[in-house]
Amino acid sequence: MRAVIGFGFGLAMLAAPAFAQTKPKPPVQPVQTTEIRMPADMPGADAQMALAKRYVAEGKVPGIVIQVGHADAYNTITTANHGRVADAPTAHRADDESLWRVYSMTKPITGIAAMILIEEGKLGLDQPISDFIPAFKNMKVLVDPSKDLTSRPATKPITVRNLLTHTAGLGYNIITKGPLLDEYNKLGINPAQVNAQMEVQMAAARPGSLEEFANRTASLPLIAEPGAKWSYSIGLDILGRVIEVAGGMPFDQFVNTRIFKPLKMEQSYWTVPADKVGNFATNYVFMGSTRVPADPAVGSVYLQKPEFPYGGAGLVMSAHDYGRFLRMLRNKGWLDGVRLLKPETVVLAMSNLLPAGTDTSLLNDMTSDTGAPLGFGAGGSVYLADVPGGPGKGTFGWGGAAGTIAWVDPVHKIDVVAMINLFGDTELKRAVSKAVYADLAKVIRTK
Repeated sequence: MRAVIGFGFGLAMLAAPAFAQTKPKPPVQPVQTTEIRMPADMPGADAQMALAKRYVAEGKVPGIVIQVGHADAYNTITTANHGRVADAPTAHRADDESLWRVYSMTKPITGIAAMILIEEGKLGLDQPISDFIPAFKNMKVLVDPSKDLTSRPATKPITVRNLLTHTAGLGYNIITKGPLLDEYNKLGINPAQVNAQMEVQMAAARPGSLEEFANRTASLPLIAEPGAKWSYSIGLDILGRVIEVAGGMPFDQFVNTRIFKPLKMEQSYWTVPADKVGNFATNYVFMGSTRVPADPAVGSVYLQKPEFPYGGAGLVMSAHDYGRFLRMLRNKGWLDGVRLLKPETVVLAMSNLLPAGTDTSLLNDMTSDTGAPLGFGAGGSVYLADVPGGPGKGTFGWGGAAGTIAWVDPVHKIDVVAMINLFGDTELKRAVSKAVYADLAKVIRTK
């Protein structure tokens, strides 16, 4: 376990002339921080470190990284890491620079990309997406999704809000069933990468561009009226097309230049460079009781450029980089003296953006085992109440298919990211949350 402590330097205070006090004061901005590595035995993440060691010792994964940023007096960042990025004894040790498939943790990043355009007035939260993708102008809704493709005209347009919150009525090939799933598969509506073997078949059907992907999706009926129900979907992938039209550049270029570059997120990739493969985790899956590689780092499908960037599941990132993204949100748009968004925009992004009257039963059944009701913001879930001994009201975040999880808790002023690569893991989210808040409670008691 390592801790990183950032110290702020009030440079503007040095040698300030006396008359400067009579001038209007500029807006207060967070100042540049300096990272200092502390001894590995520094206390503060005991439960997290125990969890990391258990996950490796029990053979769940070969390696794991848990990073927590805390807005205490020193802006402490603790990293509990253990094991390696693959089974080989020579594999790189898992650390905060290791690369992991974050899958659906891409969604909040896409959501924040849209919020940048909303802040600039180039997108409206309740603007119809047909303004940017004309094919979505006249959508139809299935009469009985379980029966056939019989449909009726939709009474509402799909909006940017609907895409952000999974209320557009779109499907997902990992969720949708029945005749609509067959149509999704036929048209290649499968915006994700699994491994090189499966990619051969998936890529053969998949559209060759984000524009064509959006147009093909628009040709299919919706599973529900826009705004009627929360249903996990390809909404953030379609939002990628809206972003590139409204933003005037390819979607991945927009994210790279407007989010990754200013936040100095230098280990975040749509395609993993060949020289980074040594620190890229192998993805695993359990076949019965045996853990086997699902996508080895060497020869990974993520070394190949996809047909288009997947706004819902396309990124490979380090814990360090995802932590910087979360820290910007925790700081309400600022990081190391750089403003990405206005505070009010970040507050809006992390608030409950669900349309009034939306059926959220699927959201709460799918994600909440705490008893706290959930809403949904800009690509991530939002806690609508405090959880005793756990996340506070307003906690915003999401997880990925290969076991990753991340969130920002504005009540406790922390950001958390945990990285493993194991398909089907369901324990880590609960286990990390329990460990993080147990450690936080110990720190508070000792103050």
